[in-house]
Amino acid sequence: MNNTIKAGWYENSITPNKKVMLAGQFYERVSEYVETDITVTAIAVSSSQNHFVICSCDLLYIEDYLVDSVRKKITGRCEGLNPLNIVINATHTHTSIDYQRKENKDGSALNILKKYMPEDFSYIEKAKDDTIMSNNEAEEFLTDKISQAIIEAWNNKKTASFSNAFGRAPIGMCRRVVYEDSTGLMWGDTSRADFESLEGGNDSGIELIYFFDEKRNLTGIVANLACPSQILEHRSFISSDYWGKVKILLREKFGKDIYLLSLCSAAGDQCPRDLIRWVAPVSPIDEPNITRKDNINRIADPSMFEIEGCWKAAKRIANEIIDVYEDAKKSIKDEAVIKHEYINLRLPIRRASQEEYENATYIIDQFVKNKKIKSFDFNDKAKMHVHAGTIARYIYQHKQSDYEIEMHVIKFSDLAIVTNPFELFLDYGNIIKARSMASQTFIIQLACGCGSYLPTKKAEEHGHYSAYISSGITGHEGGKKLVETTLSIIEKLWGSENK
Repeated sequence: MNNTIKAGWYENSITPNKKVMLAGQFYERVSEYVETDITVTAIAVSSSQNHFVICSCDLLYIEDYLVDSVRKKITGRCEGLNPLNIVINATHTHTSIDYQRKENKDGSALNILKKYMPEDFSYIEKAKDDTIMSNNEAEEFLTDKISQAIIEAWNNKKTASFSNAFGRAPIGMCRRVVYEDSTGLMWGDTSRADFESLEGGNDSGIELIYFFDEKRNLTGIVANLACPSQILEHRSFISSDYWGKVKILLREKFGKDIYLLSLCSAAGDQCPRDLIRWVAPVSPIDEPNITRKDNINRIADPSMFEIEGCWKAAKRIANEIIDVYEDAKKSIKDEAVIKHEYINLRLPIRRASQEEYENATYIIDQFVKNKKIKSFDFNDKAKMHVHAGTIARYIYQHKQSDYEIEMHVIKFSDLAIVTNPFELFLDYGNIIKARSMASQTFIIQLACGCGSYLPTKKAEEHGHYSAYISSGITGHEGGKKLVETTLSIIEKLWGSENK
């Protein structure tokens, strides 16, 4: 059977032409200007047996209704494309468009908080302006741009070749700190006398695929690394963070028509900042969890809260991609077997105990009683988010015991591409990569849904943000099932070749 591959690329700008709400923090931010464009990049790959499309977006998250809308819009416009073979993922930049629907916005936690407020209390939206793009408008804008990218990539596929390779760049580091009393803190202060360890490790690996045209000219690069693109996460401008700068540097080297598909691997507990060699923000940030007494002027990276740090990270990634390319182009392949499994997987929800529910109710009651003004805003929402989320989960678990996710496992030649909709903690990704039968395994988190954080058992025991009950729909039991299901499908796809 002829397994010659065809590949098509397309990039679309999703930079808005008006102000937008920015996603990614508890406090409200409105875009003031564009620091770097945000884009959607699609690659469509097919052989005689099967196909896949991966669509990377400079967004914080991918809601399932966004995926559904895109699939509907491409139906009938891409001959031979199965809409369920489309993967849409987010790079997790925190300086991009908030498109969440009003009924889902802030999750059910805000709705719970409103129920506990007296009738004469009102919620004050700080950022309310008719010149700001509405969430409905933002969703429609994004689905149009994403669907167009998929349609163009699919309909312009040409005979192609590829080379998969591996590199290293130290970008992601653990952002959870553990203390002597076995408590943990996201962004914890490591200069404290009771600091014991970082909770997890890091993964400096970059999984790479270089694609070429019929004449062996480079057309684009797929890069997968374990770090969200959130260096500039507190700023009030539009930005694709470090990935946009990687693209600029690669185009300086390879030409302006080169594409870059940016994929974030399992990195729910990772960040671009070194919590040991702490370099504080230069510009003020509105983040109560990032406060430290350590004011020592460290000899280390530039601040990974600033544009200078963003360029530093981008250069490390781009330099490694350029360096690895010299070897990768020596082993180019023209054919590939493609197999694609689409899975609806039900995971157990993480449950709140009666004691946790009663404690959360008490804390919110006391908070309301002590309010001196008859209104509440995003600051109050942030303070009570954890407790309101616990109550919301307690109510939800009496109606629903599990949660369905969409996931994909793709065999492309001798490499595996697997997806999940979570901010998946690194340990899960490490288990999948270590036990995978593939020679190389690409993990794409925040794909085809938004399940929030999926922490490990030790993180749940240590507590704090990203490991609270309200931080994610499922917990370590769901994580184990996700890992085992992913590995079993990889085994099936690889094992079928031996039959």
